Amino acid sequence: MKKNFTLALLVILVAVASCSFTNKSFENDDKDKLLLDLITYVLERGHYEPKDLNDNFSTNVFDDFIDVLDPTKRYFLASDIREFEKYRFQIDDEIKNTDITFFNIVYQRLMKRMDEAQDIYDEVLSQPFDYTIEETINIDYKDQEFASNKKQLKERWRKQLKYNTLGVFDNKIDNKLTENLAAIGEGGDIASTNINLNLKNPNGTLKDITIDEIEVASRENTKSTLDEFFDFIDDLERKDWFVQYINTIVDEFDPHTFYFAPDDKEKFDIGMSGKFEGIGARLQKKPEGARIMEIISGGPVWRDQSLEVGDEILKVGQSGEEPIDIVGMRLDDAIKLIKGPKGTVVDLTVRRADGTIEEVSIKRDVVLLEESYAKSATVKSEENKYGLINLPKFYVDFEDYTERNAATDVAKEVERLKQEGVEGIVLDLRDNGGGSLKTVVEMAGLFIKDGPIVQVRSSGQRKEVHEDKDERIQWDGPLVILVNELSASASEILAAAMQDYKRAVVIGSKQTFGKGTVQNVIPLDNIVRSNEHGDLGAIKLTTQKFYRINGGSTQLEGVKSDIVVPDRYSYIDLGERDQENPLGWDKITPAEYKIWDGYIDFETTVANSKKRMEGNEQIKLIEDNAKWLKEQQDETIVSLSYDAYKKREEQAKKRSDQFKSLREYDSKLTFESLKYETELFTQDSVLREKRDRWHKNLAKDIYVEEAVNVLRDLQLNNIKNSERKLASVKG
Repeated sequence: MKKNFTLALLVILVAVASCSFTNKSFENDDKDKLLLDLITYVLERGHYEPKDLNDNFSTNVFDDFIDVLDPTKRYFLASDIREFEKYRFQIDDEIKNTDITFFNIVYQRLMKRMDEAQDIYDEVLSQPFDYTIEETINIDYKDQEFASNKKQLKERWRKQLKYNTLGVFDNKIDNKLTENLAAIGEGGDIASTNINLNLKNPNGTLKDITIDEIEVASRENTKSTLDEFFDFIDDLERKDWFVQYINTIVDEFDPHTFYFAPDDKEKFDIGMSGKFEGIGARLQKKPEGARIMEIISGGPVWRDQSLEVGDEILKVGQSGEEPIDIVGMRLDDAIKLIKGPKGTVVDLTVRRADGTIEEVSIKRDVVLLEESYAKSATVKSEENKYGLINLPKFYVDFEDYTERNAATDVAKEVERLKQEGVEGIVLDLRDNGGGSLKTVVEMAGLFIKDGPIVQVRSSGQRKEVHEDKDERIQWDGPLVILVNELSASASEILAAAMQDYKRAVVIGSKQTFGKGTVQNVIPLDNIVRSNEHGDLGAIKLTTQKFYRINGGSTQLEGVKSDIVVPDRYSYIDLGERDQENPLGWDKITPAEYKIWDGYIDFETTVANSKKRMEGNEQIKLIEDNAKWLKEQQDETIVSLSYDAYKKREEQAKKRSDQFKSLREYDSKLTFESLKYETELFTQDSVLREKRDRWHKNLAKDIYVEEAVNVLRDLQLNNIKNSERKLASVKG
């Protein structure tokens, strides 16, 4: 979308440049004020639906920023909030005057309260919890008042820590009971195990450990988790908290406008392109250094077999230079040292799992995150063979569109499936949050002759119609698209276009996510003439809305499936309509398009599928599971008594067991990798394992099973005409 700048955005860039945001203009201000001024300027002039900076805007920022910093109300006191209240209606004025007094005061108080919180949890966790007392905690914090004093705040922490520890305590007891039963099964004496779960008798033992000792170990576990959390918090710098403040302001415009700090912009680019330059390992911060948590298939570490999961990186050097000790360093800063341009060498001082220390030199390379990319499999159902393409996102390299992107990859997978002789294709867009608009238009063109795919409108501008102008059809056979509540943006464009053309049958949730807006990423450095503050990051700005070719918006409403199949999230609030500050729904005039006439029984196929769904016991079970999950989510008052907690857990387990068959379902379909991929398995056992796991999950997937049923039912007009040869037919 980077190249898809609208006229309005070009006007902004010119206008901003003419305003001369130079160092001289801000010689008495810091980087934060420069950022605030730049971002609000761009928002006011470039956002699709800019907001008035007034007292109402100010109070929304006030409430939301406090909520972002302290959502569980365990840091600030009521007196702090009263002190902050004088800024409730002044934030809009501060923004206009590039004043950050409100942020500074709140930030400084938060740092103080967080320091105090560490003392509180240390003190609370030094004392045993009594799980025989009847008391409850409300885990819905939204309408809870802030604590009126430190005594009340400590009590709030006590209940929260007791709640956190109760689950750990229960797990440890369950584990010991399992050991006891195993010992009895091996000929142990039941009397010697002395099982006694009466918590009023802490000397009761579970295989050489008392209940009292389990309680102590549980508190230590909770403390360790909190220590790690506050260690992460301690790594954050003031600029990290200021980014939170900036994004609270930005979020008032809509849920998808977002400010990226320089590091976040790099992560966004990696996510969109599915690649980066480095060594190919995922790291986790540990007190001893950075621990290898995962090795990415195909990367330098994987190829060289030079590191293993569990190894700890202690020092990082650049091509023979003096290494830098990264113990205690922020993980992001350590990663910056380890990553680098393709072809360069990084020297890592590593502690192996056996304690030995050695230096490993690795040549950096481009690392591809394969899980981000399209993948396909063949599906065998009785005598028929079909194809399935899974697309996690509409990825693209914004710097070079000719590099790997979703459209070209899906085209390759379609061609490979044609070579396999498949009779229909399922395109799985479930959980696909979208991505590049350009790739959607190209991808849709694989399945139709030509015509409009999506309409786009900028604020105050005439609509633009994005069309497929290539008359070639790569696949004109039966097509099903799978969606769910998390299919968003570009996924909705593709599903909507195929639905409007009646080119594909859309199967899935009642409606998709409902994101009908377009964002452009604007590097802020491009706006400033000169800058001594370093990289300013970028802003992802909502500049347009897109519309179906029938004129309707997908905003809020999403795409309604032709065949609705419930899933476990059917009753949970996940969509755009459940976000803060979404833009509204509207419609424009439809584009000129012609419905595809390839199917002779589209409506009959949909009707038959609906009948199958109505009588399917597995579907009824999924519906019941979805309702139960909603009930669980709405249950916010939790007992802190072990007996009551255990009873609730046992009831939940009993209810959960009723849905166990959902995980054991067998569609009897057979899934196989394509030939090109099976050839890779000899070199990549990890890839083989990933695909085996994927195929096993697909075989349990009733949505895929029904998609295959629909493919089997669909008949093509073209088949009736022996003189016409389908593009989808091999040979």
